[in-house]
Parts: sequence; structure tokens; C-alpha cells
Amino acid sequence: MPLYRCATIAGLTDEAQRHQIGREVVRVHCGVTGAPPSFVHAFFQEVSADQLPADKVAFVLGSIRWGRTDEQKAQIVSDLAESIARIVGHTSDEVDVVTVDIPSKWNMEGGELLPEPGEEDAWLARHAR
Repeated sequence: MPLYRCATIAGLTDEAQRHQIGREVVRVHCGVTGAPPSFVHAFFQEVSADQLPADKVAFVLGSIRWGRTDEQKAQIVSDLAESIARIVGHTSDEVDVVTVDIPSKWNMEGGELLPEPGEEDAWLARHAR
């Protein structure tokens, strides 16, 4: 957690671009929220154009921990749309990014419930291997 599900029109991206998008998801999310990179996950799916919102080449749904500010969520949305658009060679208007808030207690990482935002350092110290 967080989990970003990235859908693109079939054939739009190659493996290298998907890796680059995954790195951008981690960079943007962690840069905005301060969450540890090990918490961030991105999954990819290729779909037909009719499975995306009209006039879009990519759609990203990010399930993020409850407690992020509206400003943080807006920054994640805009930064990811711009980054993905740059990677796939389209405009940010052609990329939809949506976040949904999920309570920390609904998520597990390494078999343990996730901490609330801001409590990551203590959680990581308790779970160091």
C-alpha cells in the first residue's frame, strides 16, 4: 500500500516505459507524502481504447492511505499525469489519475497492518529485519 493500478491503451507502452512509469509512481508518491518506497506498488494492464474514459490513453487509480491532505492528493494527481504523459508521448490532458483514500488498518505490508501517515519510522523500526 499504496497501490497504483495503471491502465494504458494496448501497445502504447513497452516494458522499459512501464518500468519508467513505475519509478515515477514511487518517486512522486514518496516525494509528496514521505512514505517509504517499499510501501508503494504499481501494476499495469493494457486495455482497448473503449475501456478508458473518452479521449484518454492512460488511466491510473491510486489507492492511498487515508490522512493525506487535499494538497498532497492534488500534487500526486498532477505530477503523475504530467510524468506519464511525458513517458508515453502524449499530453497530460490525455491521462486520468484518480486517488481514493483507504484506512491504514485495511492494508498490510509484510503481513502487518500499515501505520497511519507520519508513523512510518516507528513502524519500520519495529519491523526491521
